[in-house]
Amino acid sequence: MSTVPTLNGQVIGQAHYATRALLERAVAPLGLSFGQVLALNALAGGPVERDHLTQRITSTLKVDAPAVHEVIAGLVDAHLVRDDTDGARIRLTDTGHAAQARVTDAVSGITARLYADIPADEASAAARVLTLVTQRANAELAA
Repeated sequence: MSTVPTLNGQVIGQAHYATRALLERAVAPLGLSFGQVLALNALAGGPVERDHLTQRITSTLKVDAPAVHEVIAGLVDAHLVRDDTDGARIRLTDTGHAAQARVTDAVSGITARLYADIPADEASAAARVLTLVTQRANAELAA
């Protein structure tokens, strides 16, 4: 008889790291880091203020701004993003759009395989709980 695990940071972390490892393996041929994947996804909708992108990635990954500047510089060096005409915003290049589309395809495949048979009500409950835990942890970090 198996026991039901207790919902805690360890269980959440194991799910995160296992899923992240699948994503990192899927995007390895593109030469992208996890942070770069997040940045490409953030830029998928159009140009973003560089400062806003930096804040978004620092708050998601819990890293400092210089680490995010390295992520962005790597994307610029790989010709996946470029400065917009005003210099304050950055946008995906055509190559960046293609890479981001491949990332989206990889995420869709992973999601389909991992979440396929989870009942919708259980998935919704898990999403609500994890969102609340994230909000609480972010509030403590901000305090």
